[in-house]
Amino acid sequence: MGSHAFRSPPIVKAQGLPYFTPANNAGGAFNPEDPNTPTLFRPLRIRDVTLKNRVIVAPMCTYSAESDPSSPAVGALTDFHVAHLGHFAVKGVGLIIIEATAVQANGRISPNDSGLWQEGTDSEQFKGLRRIVDFAHSQGAKIGIQLAHAGRKASTVSPWLASQAKKRGIKADESVGGWPSNVVGPSGGEEHIWAPGDQFWPPREISTAEVEELVQAFARSAELAVKAGVDVIEIHGAHGYLIHQFLSPVTNRRTDKYGGSFENRIRIVAEVTTAIRAVIPTGMPLLLRISGTDWLEKEAVATQTGSWDMPSSIKLAKMLPDLGVDFLDVSSGGNHKDQRIEPHSNYQIDLAGQIRREIRAANQKTLVGAVGFITEAESARNIVQGAEQEAQANEQILSGQDPKADAVLMARQFLREPEWVLTAAKTLGVKVLLPWQFARGLL
Repeated sequence: MGSHAFRSPPIVKAQGLPYFTPANNAGGAFNPEDPNTPTLFRPLRIRDVTLKNRVIVAPMCTYSAESDPSSPAVGALTDFHVAHLGHFAVKGVGLIIIEATAVQANGRISPNDSGLWQEGTDSEQFKGLRRIVDFAHSQGAKIGIQLAHAGRKASTVSPWLASQAKKRGIKADESVGGWPSNVVGPSGGEEHIWAPGDQFWPPREISTAEVEELVQAFARSAELAVKAGVDVIEIHGAHGYLIHQFLSPVTNRRTDKYGGSFENRIRIVAEVTTAIRAVIPTGMPLLLRISGTDWLEKEAVATQTGSWDMPSSIKLAKMLPDLGVDFLDVSSGGNHKDQRIEPHSNYQIDLAGQIRREIRAANQKTLVGAVGFITEAESARNIVQGAEQEAQANEQILSGQDPKADAVLMARQFLREPEWVLTAAKTLGVKVLLPWQFARGLL
């Protein structure tokens, strides 16, 4: 790293761990004396939580938890997850969001998904989460958890098994810990199977009472996550999982209070966010991930039922301050087999930028995250540049050069390059603190 590192504070023992490791509490943080540091490496404050930079590890399902429903460790995070998520913390990331974590047992995508539905702080699920939180904190990273329910995409086997069979999905039955009779969606029946063929289970329609219980399940999991020490909570409302299924009229054909009008379809978001906000500290950030669009605008199915599109997302985004949501994580798609996506380097970043402009034009301050195909330091820098200065950002809005987002989220790039934050700092000429254990090799 050479000239791109600066003197670290004195070595002290990390707190909260039963073994010695030096606290890397500023690894990846910038030199505050350098006025030319780009926004990407400047802090981001969300309520009472301050991220040391604006680089976030997005949730990545790893399908590596215990699947035996009779095991007390079912759904619990393991040593694999400590190693997988922990090395991002060591190498300077501002925030790590733990993979989609089911709030109910039938909310897992696969039997090997992580979960946080077991009550009490002595459960294996709670203890597994606590270990990861403690380690991330010892290395100076903030840690979040994405709470989720897979809905009609549930009870499938791990994707590598599906890929061996050359299928997009394979149904997991009881013999491998699946729950074929308890796959749920806002609407039920064969016509609401996620994909054609025999690769997914037909969902049954979740009852009104079960939706109300689901809302409380999100709150209970959030409360446990707070006790485990997480810094932020993210609600998964994207990629065709249960909340997204409720949002979109393509997959929500209900006639009760959770279906029909826009207000009814977003009711589950309003109730989940309100329930979570009631049980987490006032100063804790609440994030929401959505699919900005179903990518169905030109498809026949959308002309019949309507779809979730950008105007829908913008309308929802403007409601978030009243719901206690601080940060909108903008992804897209995943809700219907007929989606037409033409991926390119900026396709989701542009969605985030459009939503952010609309939010700022409404004089709201909800933060926006961009995700998708972000791999290079320069592009990440450009996405957020200037976002920390609202006056400057407002001027840029008028000139059409406003920031696209307030932070960037990356997933697969961190699998390829776990030290991305440190190499990005070198590329951009930013002086950052280095983790003690790696400093000799990086200087």
